[in-house]
Amino acid sequence: MSENFSQFAFVVMGVSGCGKSTVGQLLAEQLGVEFIEGDQYHSTDNVQKMASGKPLNDSDRMQWLAILAEKLAQAKASQKSLVMSCSALKKSYRDILRSGNPNICFVYLQGTFDVLNQRVSERSHQYMPASLLTSQLATLEPPQQSEKALTFDVSQTAKEIANNVVAYLQKPI
Repeated sequence: MSENFSQFAFVVMGVSGCGKSTVGQLLAEQLGVEFIEGDQYHSTDNVQKMASGKPLNDSDRMQWLAILAEKLAQAKASQKSLVMSCSALKKSYRDILRSGNPNICFVYLQGTFDVLNQRVSERSHQYMPASLLTSQLATLEPPQQSEKALTFDVSQTAKEIANNVVAYLQKPI
């Protein structure tokens, strides 16, 4: 990975079923950096709430986002790059993550409701029922032009998306 990207973090973001974990793992492997699965840091209360089909609200997410921001800060302090998966649905959530490391590039995975709904309906997730997709889409604020973000359609394979991120990084600045 180019020295320009030391201490750089990638946050693979989007709603449930978009492929955050799969793309994040592939990207981390290609870049030779650590992968952090953001969902592993949800509190027991958050997991139980989502498992019961209730969407999280802003206050539910604050502790979780603070933990993820701290993980980003620790990597930056250790001069390590990393890839993290996190829904990062709102700009305010992404701002919290940036407080841990301002050198974040968000990899936004977008798709139509039909494609995403089919994906979440066909998979088994320990606590994220397909019924929460609608609330996540209602909450979603796609990254703004002022944010460092690359956007990919989920109709591409996870490998294609990871390859495209790496290709983007290899472009001359």
